[in-house]
Amino acid sequence: MIILDTHIWIWWVDENPKLSPQNLEIIEANKVSGVGISIISCWEIAKLVEKNRLTFECSVEEWLKLALNYPGVQLLELSLQIIIQSTRLSGFHADPADQIIVETAQVHDSLLVTQDQKILNYFQGQTP
Repeated sequence: MIILDTHIWIWWVDENPKLSPQNLEIIEANKVSGVGISIISCWEIAKLVEKNRLTFECSVEEWLKLALNYPGVQLLELSLQIIIQSTRLSGFHADPADQIIVETAQVHDSLLVTQDQKILNYFQGQTP
């Protein structure tokens, strides 16, 4: 299973050209094994809509229902382990949604598909 960062999920569902061909290829190759979406991404999308930073041609409820039914998508709930460990990401920036998404990927031992440079820099700085 792979985990999609919130913006990647939005771009994939909306067929946005901002989604890199490499990331689209990763998603397509992993539909069978699973495309994980953290529940925090649903909250993050609802907050973006609330603040008028994101708009859809339908309601946020309709968009989420459609997007959660995409091939291979699995909604990943929060766990106590994810919540606690997300607060212990050494050297990571302060965005709580990003912290939870990163830790969700780590707990599930999954690749996090993102184009967020702060997250990519964090993973590049980690020792294997």
